Amino acid sequence: MSHKSHPPRVTTPASKIITRWLGRIDFEKALALQEEIVRGKIDRDDASDELLLLEHEPVYTIGRTPDQSSLRSAETLPHPVVQINRGGQATYHGPGQLIGYPILDLKKQGQDLHLYLRTLEEILIEVLQSYGITSARREGLTGVWIGPRKIASIGVGVRKWISMHGFALNVCGDLSPFQHITPCGIANVEMTSMEKEAGRAISVEEVAETAGSILKKHLPFKI
Repeated sequence: MSHKSHPPRVTTPASKIITRWLGRIDFEKALALQEEIVRGKIDRDDASDELLLLEHEPVYTIGRTPDQSSLRSAETLPHPVVQINRGGQATYHGPGQLIGYPILDLKKQGQDLHLYLRTLEEILIEVLQSYGITSARREGLTGVWIGPRKIASIGVGVRKWISMHGFALNVCGDLSPFQHITPCGIANVEMTSMEKEAGRAISVEEVAETAGSILKKHLPFKI
């Protein structure tokens, strides 16, 4: 996939959400952009909801939790670690993974965090289904699974009911960095990707188009 910058892709006004494909960028740069958009939405009630779609350079992230055991031995990890204001344990982000950061005013979506998480799962299940891949939730766990294999992770943060962070869907690429951690704190979990499950080449940017369209269909969330 090209590392060239792409012009922002903006939806029509009828979609009620601005969607941007950012290509591959550093985690810190994407986090700063999220923070900027969140601040704008807190300051202005009429500011647009946004969906950032992108890939990250290799990085591990973990939520603000006293239990850092899912990182195992953080000082020996092959990529940097960033602690952020989302829920959940350690995960890996890198090339070949579609990252989606919906920055939404959840006050207008019922102020229901459980509903928001389940809706993100449903969106990813529909994305996978559109590629002929059958997936599902697992009771008591957040994310999307294909049998015992995990294909997508979800971790969100909320500030004054404005959402940030979001989902990571394994599309293609190297999954070995997951082997250095306990992904999402779940022991012996096997990670998989769309390419592995479909048995054919699939691009991240192609899946980003599909994910953006399906997310828009779910707005407003059904309460």
